[in-house]
Amino acid sequence: MVPAASVSRSSWSPLAGPVVVGAAAGALAVCLLIRDPAVPGAYPLCPFRAITGWDCPGCGALRALADLCRGDLAGAIDRNLLVVAMLPYLLWRWGIWAWSGWQESRGQPPPRIPQASTTLIVLLCIVVLAFWVVRNIPGVPVLASTVTG
Repeated sequence: MVPAASVSRSSWSPLAGPVVVGAAAGALAVCLLIRDPAVPGAYPLCPFRAITGWDCPGCGALRALADLCRGDLAGAIDRNLLVVAMLPYLLWRWGIWAWSGWQESRGQPPPRIPQASTTLIVLLCIVVLAFWVVRNIPGVPVLASTVTG
């Protein structure tokens, strides 16, 4: 066991995490603009779809994000409604994380970051599972990923 006196705070800036995640998101956006996932063979097919022929909750997510990068909201919703619906929440959480890191890096106490409740997490899991099932029901093309091949 390590004595408490020898444990030190991380030398990483409190902004390191949000900056790395933001840079990775930017790099993904550039990749999606350069190499369009709607072109057959541009990216590998989802393993779940390749094995079962069914859409997983993430099928169509790359095409949806590429459509959003190009400003095509309707196309993004058609590719993966769940990704488009979750993006504002994820951006909000990233913003809170970045603001907290900014405050801490300036020597100010970071704001209290609201934690996701167990109820919210369970509800999200139920929504993802329901989306997964409903998008694979024949005759419900609105939620299908429109993936071909």
